[in-house]
Amino acid sequence: MKEFNGKIDFMPMDSWRVMRIMSEFVQSFEEMRDKPKMLVSVFGSARTREDDPVYASARKLGNLLAEAGYGVITGGGPGVMEAASRGAFEKNGVSIGLNIKLPMEQHPNPYQTASIGFDYFFVRKVSFLKYSTAVIVYPGGFGTLDELSEVLTMVQTCKINLIPIIFVNKKFWNGLIKWFKSTLVTEGMISEEDMDLIEVVDTAEEAVTYLKECHRYGKRSSVINRFQE
Repeated sequence: MKEFNGKIDFMPMDSWRVMRIMSEFVQSFEEMRDKPKMLVSVFGSARTREDDPVYASARKLGNLLAEAGYGVITGGGPGVMEAASRGAFEKNGVSIGLNIKLPMEQHPNPYQTASIGFDYFFVRKVSFLKYSTAVIVYPGGFGTLDELSEVLTMVQTCKINLIPIIFVNKKFWNGLIKWFKSTLVTEGMISEEDMDLIEVVDTAEEAVTYLKECHRYGKRSSVINRFQE
């Protein structure tokens, strides 16, 4: 880095950062391209404990997805991510972890059949969305809401294919869903039809049943037709 009038010139650093970002894209694309085509991303809190019913549900989800022939993509860390990975791993399924380097919370769980490391959240998000045929969201905090908002925006604006977006645990999500309807829809921030992008269920079994109906029977045909207009 050079100094100009006592100020540091960050341009060389930024140029090298672009190269690092590019290398993360290339590495993740290379590693993901040969994975099974039917992959489902599971989002949820890293802080969910093993004795939490949410952990048990996410673990059951991983079991059911693997039995149905789906591979699981998670953030690769603890909590809900570990539970879903563990469930798939127990059924000899594909469990891909897209691990982000963080100062706290994140450490790779031992139930991954493939693990890819990231320094940048936005590169990781691209890998989630590029290879997912559905997204299932469990209770979580800011990180989960960030990932959820990204998926909803990309689908709403047709920047990615229309995929099922399933919320699990009605008690947790009902407040957010009500706010979507009472505030975002009412004030015209989103269209009423945008709520059709979301399916809210209570159990892992319901989530996988809905997912299979979407993929097998075109249950969301009315939503698809709207996006094709």
